[in-house]
Amino acid sequence: MKAKIDPNKCAMCGSCVAICPEVFEMKEDGSVAPKGDGTIQDGDLEKAKEAQSACPASAISIEE
Repeated sequence: MKAKIDPNKCAMCGSCVAICPEVFEMKEDGSVAPKGDGTIQDGDLEKAKEAQSACPASAISIEE
């Protein structure tokens, strides 16, 4: 599974980073992005989905 963030929707609030820092990170410019290539490890999938649900801009997608 991979996490993606639509930069055109992202409000850069950092809620995803707070919920799932294993998958998401805040960049120096204030933008938010998945770490690395966005691959979600099995143990982090539940937290990544929680971050997706909590995103106020609905900017996060999780794909196989």
